Amino acid sequence: MKRIAVYCGASIGNDDIYKKAAVKLADWLVENNLDLVYGGGGVGLMGTLAQEVLSKNGEVYGIMPQELVDRGAAFEGLTDLKVVSNMSIRKQQMLELSDGCIALPGGPGTLEEIIEAFSWARLGDNDNPCVLYNVDGYFDPLKLMFDSMTDKGFLTEADREKLFFSDSLDDIYEFMDSYVPPMIRKYSK
Repeated sequence: MKRIAVYCGASIGNDDIYKKAAVKLADWLVENNLDLVYGGGGVGLMGTLAQEVLSKNGEVYGIMPQELVDRGAAFEGLTDLKVVSNMSIRKQQMLELSDGCIALPGGPGTLEEIIEAFSWARLGDNDNPCVLYNVDGYFDPLKLMFDSMTDKGFLTEADREKLFFSDSLDDIYEFMDSYVPPMIRKYSK
């Protein structure tokens, strides 16, 4: 692993625990010689994460749609900021540039990005491990939803094991380091 895509909010949330988790994740990335790939923002948890990685001399690669750059959301001073035409291209390029995906707490966009990355893994279009950094149980309801999908036959147990929820960065590293992509789905009538 060399680069990790991190999906996170353009807000900081209403509890300092989320900002502390972003700082902890940033420090962990630098300590493990992992570059950050993210949405390029300078606000919320995105800005906190990028600023911390940069302050520790880490590498930060942002990918942001032009419309968000035009609104002033871009973080100045990144290792590299690539401006693209839309969110779909941003998400695809983040996956292509990274070797793993981690979601910090965030809103609908964060959720969309990590779930799309996991869905694409099941289709064979993403070899990156997908992890939800479960800070203070933030993703517990989502974990239950995926367990329910599995129980009700909409997700195989083998594929369910490919989506990891944890609040331990050591466990996250171990999961990502030993990850084997899911078998490509086959369809029968």
